[in-house]
Parts: sequence; C-alpha cells; structure tokens
Amino acid sequence: MLIEIKTHYLEMTSPGDLRPKPNSMQGLAIEQVARPTPEYNRFLYTAVGGDWYWTDRLPWTYQQWQELVDRPEFQTWVAYVSGSPAGYFELEAQSGGNVEIVYFGLLPAYIGQGLGGHLLTVAIERAWEMGASRVCLDTCNLDHPGALANYRARGFQVFREETASEEVPDYTPGPWPEANRI
Repeated sequence: MLIEIKTHYLEMTSPGDLRPKPNSMQGLAIEQVARPTPEYNRFLYTAVGGDWYWTDRLPWTYQQWQELVDRPEFQTWVAYVSGSPAGYFELEAQSGGNVEIVYFGLLPAYIGQGLGGHLLTVAIERAWEMGASRVCLDTCNLDHPGALANYRARGFQVFREETASEEVPDYTPGPWPEANRI
C-alpha cells in the first residue's frame, strides 16, 4: 500500500545537551557485541523493527550482512534483561565527526516499561565516546509513536523534515510475516 511518510532528522551537537534518563529496570545489562554476526544482527533487526516496517535490509544477502558487521566504524549494542535480549542500537562513525544512531529500538515485550529512555541515553553516551562532534538519527511516523518524544526528551533537536510517499507491505513483516505483535 502507498502511504505518506514524514521523516524527522535530529541531531545533538554537544555532549552537554544530553538529558539522561537513569535506569529503572532490574537485571539490565547493556553490552557491545564484540563479534557481531550476520545471524545475530539480522535477528535483532527483525525482532525489533519488524513491527515498524523496517524492510530495507530484509532482502540483503548473507554477504551484505557480513560486510556491515565487519566494518570497523560500525558497532552493535544489545540491552539484556535477565539474560534475554530486550533491545538494541547500532552506531556508525561517519565522515566529518558524525556518529549516527542507525537503528534503535526495543523488542515488543519490553515496550512501555521505561527502558527506552535509558537505552537511548546509553546509545548517545557511546556515540560521544566514539569521538563524535555530532550525534544524529532519524525517525518517521512508521516508528513507535513515542520515538520522537523520547529523542527530544534526551536533548535531540530536529534540523530537517521530509514527507514522501512510499510503498509498504499491507502487513508489518515482523520477525516473520504477519506476526502483528504490537
């Protein structure tokens, strides 16, 4: 189906702009994936993004996933709650001192429990630790309804907005077609 998508591009230009949210979840550990693999990164991508129409990487080959995770400027971080994956984020160092939060989100079972603000805080802190002079990300109306508010609450500012029509499946792809978990 053809829908109108409004994309917000956000940035943070100083570590002092971060308004952190403390952790309130018992059993939380946020760890960098030391040896990312195509299988694990694809699992995270579909488990977190499948209900939000994250589809751009679905047709990727194993080799394309391997090339992504092998890049030295790319990092994957995972939030675990009592040993189970609860969410993740990807960071990518780019030219000009930019670090982009490429993907960010929670598995459906952990949405609405106060984890998103803290996980975003950690993502921003790790981006600054990579030597960023600017941390950026984008979100759109297909993402979780609270995403933009979370980004703004942590200190991001919108610097550009775009609206475009885009073809999306009739159902969210989920970790498997028509999962409809949220």
